[in-house]
Amino acid sequence: MSDRAARLRSPLLLALAALLAVESAGGLVIFCTRVLSGRAWGETVHVVAGAMMAAVYAAYQWRHLGRVRPLHLSLDYLMGFFAALFLVATLATGFALTVPWWRARGGPAAYAPSLSAAHNIGSMLVLTFVGAHLAAVLMRDRAVRLRG
Repeated sequence: MSDRAARLRSPLLLALAALLAVESAGGLVIFCTRVLSGRAWGETVHVVAGAMMAAVYAAYQWRHLGRVRPLHLSLDYLMGFFAALFLVATLATGFALTVPWWRARGGPAAYAPSLSAAHNIGSMLVLTFVGAHLAAVLMRDRAVRLRG
């Protein structure tokens, strides 16, 4: 098995991918149900998975940055940088949104619209840049294989 294949099967990466999928799907459900019914279904699962994802992401990113050093200016690094930046911002706004959620404890939470919007837009940017980062890495690796 290649080094890349082993990394793609890493329990840490698989946990991060699974939590990102849960958070993405959960966030979409929360957004749609709030718009359609005025209620936000699944917020507790979203909050708990978000906290777990923050911990897993920190561990993953620590190992990832140690492996890809030294940093340099290329498309894959730039897309990865933006993915990381928006993920941290989205986690931060998510943690800020847990304050009114916790205070409401099962009732409707009064979220600041600007904070909620920043969280929603940030999450869309995370998915965009994670996809772009992965695509750039695959394109880079393919170019290296074709050259050599």
